[in-house]
Amino acid sequence: MAAERQRRDPQAPEYTTEELATAERLLAGSPWFDGPIAMLPVAQLYARDVPFPSPPGADLLQVLWCPFDHPGRPHPRTAVFWRSSSTVTDVLDAPPEPPVVQSAYYLPWPCLLSPEQVTEYPNPLELSEELQEQLADESRWETVDPARYDSYADDPEELYLTNLSTAPGWKTGGWTRWGVTDPVPRPCPECGTETVPLLTIGSSEWNSHSESWMPEEERARSTLLPLCTPRWNFTMIDIAGGRTLQLHVCPASPDHPHIALVQ
Repeated sequence: MAAERQRRDPQAPEYTTEELATAERLLAGSPWFDGPIAMLPVAQLYARDVPFPSPPGADLLQVLWCPFDHPGRPHPRTAVFWRSSSTVTDVLDAPPEPPVVQSAYYLPWPCLLSPEQVTEYPNPLELSEELQEQLADESRWETVDPARYDSYADDPEELYLTNLSTAPGWKTGGWTRWGVTDPVPRPCPECGTETVPLLTIGSSEWNSHSESWMPEEERARSTLLPLCTPRWNFTMIDIAGGRTLQLHVCPASPDHPHIALVQ
């Protein structure tokens, strides 16, 4: 859908007629449905395209969610499925849809991904005290391109946080984003092994403070988006008011129950 929005007239409506009809159909009805709720597909990833920890024989990751907040979870409840793509032969022409969803922000629109590999570094809160002190040392940043980072001359720690640490947006692997809380242990619910990031579902790809993460091809095209479309939120997904939903899995056995973390 991001690519489709970029091809529209900049003055075009935020949603197409088809998108509005789909949203209205799913949002119609009572605020609560007394019966089974079909889960919605959120992501389908192949190991040939993006790296991720997976059980033996699995090269396909499918993530679904229930489009409602749940008690103690201000976000959709997620389900992770590991499969072998060679065994996926019968594909439904019309997958089941939930009769109602809590929010249009929980209704992913079909789109194709364009994976890009980037280098990121841990959140400052995960660094040792010694490394944090080095980040605060302005003399260590004297060789940074002044034309690009001049606005951070008096705050190198912010430069690191927004431009080098934990890339924003949707991603697999990488480092955990923190901000709502300090880093906390994330043991596997089944075996106690410390879990690792599997998939991060972002409410935005970047913002006005982190445009250094913007792909080069987007810099020219972003000005062509409809004026009412947030140019850094092509997926139109929103988690807990602009947060990220991060799924962590056990590196020893990825098929163990996963952990969902909002930051």
